[in-house]
Amino acid sequence: MNEKAEELNRVEKKDLFGSGHRACGGCGQALAARLVHDAAGENTIACVATGCLEVFSSPYPDPCWRIPFLHSLFENPAAVASGVEAAYKALKKGPVNIIAQAGDGSTADIGFQCISGMFERGHNVLYVCYDNEAYMNTGVQRSSFTPYGAWTSTTPMGNPTRKKNLPLIAADHGIPYVATATVDDFRDLQRKVKTALSIEGPKYIHILVPCPLGWGHPGELTVKICRLAKDTGLFPIFEIIDGKVTNVKKIPVKVPVEEYLKPQGRFRFLFKKGVPTEKVAEIQEIANQNIERFNL
Repeated sequence: MNEKAEELNRVEKKDLFGSGHRACGGCGQALAARLVHDAAGENTIACVATGCLEVFSSPYPDPCWRIPFLHSLFENPAAVASGVEAAYKALKKGPVNIIAQAGDGSTADIGFQCISGMFERGHNVLYVCYDNEAYMNTGVQRSSFTPYGAWTSTTPMGNPTRKKNLPLIAADHGIPYVATATVDDFRDLQRKVKTALSIEGPKYIHILVPCPLGWGHPGELTVKICRLAKDTGLFPIFEIIDGKVTNVKKIPVKVPVEEYLKPQGRFRFLFKKGVPTEKVAEIQEIANQNIERFNL
């Protein structure tokens, strides 16, 4: 292993996102935020949108953040981070890691315009999406990242549309680095954060973060749920560098989507007396398409 690779894999334990927050037990987003910022290091500014992460981590007088923290509106963390980066350039300050971050609703829906603008203008900012597949903070409403067939409070009969593929949309902006990750493989996630921050220009990392409350599974299953999402093909793990898909995480043993769906309450109505409905077959086809498309 060369010196650069060793540096990318080395993460010093600083607890830059401290304990004592108000997240639910087993919250994937809380785990991901800690992994992201411990990998990024102390020379980092966090620009965080309104949402679960901001609500459970930042209340006065004891926030969890041990680095500079800016709370933005729901829709504009990418714009705020762009302004921070522009200000640092204007002031000719030294290099700093600027990380815009938000949940799926802010990223895929009401904040998409700001993200697209940040990518198009070429700001040296890492955007991290914590994808829990619904607007969890406001009552588990559907977002553009809600998967097909999933219950939310606004899709009580199951979401009728497929999940928006923002990693590929981000890559089509011509940005130098895009990656997907999950909280169960912390080494892979932290390596991707460090890789992204070593690259000049806009970067995007999409992290699957199960929500026990909104997904309807016990908190202790968060890590297992992530692994099942990968091993079914429903959440492909890859990197896109300069427009080319690289470093795809292969599926060691393909798992039927039923094993991913059954532990989650949001999919319970897809099974009648334990027998899968036709929608399960449609979800399996989505997984099969991902496996073929990304050569998993």
